[in-house]
Amino acid sequence: MKKKTFDLASMHQSAEQACRLMKVLSNSDRLMLLCQLTEGEKCVSELEALLGIVQPTLSQQLGVLRNEGLVNTRREGKNIYYQISSPEALAVMHVLYANFCNA
Repeated sequence: MKKKTFDLASMHQSAEQACRLMKVLSNSDRLMLLCQLTEGEKCVSELEALLGIVQPTLSQQLGVLRNEGLVNTRREGKNIYYQISSPEALAVMHVLYANFCNA
């Protein structure tokens, strides 16, 4: 049986991407935002009401999620709606939900 070989450079790059995602998820406000967005698209005012995160902090954390490419936005009138755009982040959120929220 032939031993499987791996590309060390590719593995290192994947590890860096995983670490970056985990770093973003290590903030409880961002984690709670993504948890809500796992259920579907929500506007900023909905997120604020659901989570009790005050506007300056909410905007800052949504900005981090947007800059990291984890969420997309769309504007409808005065409202900005957010949804998860990263399949990797969504998959991790499903695992976290199953292990920590589904007790």
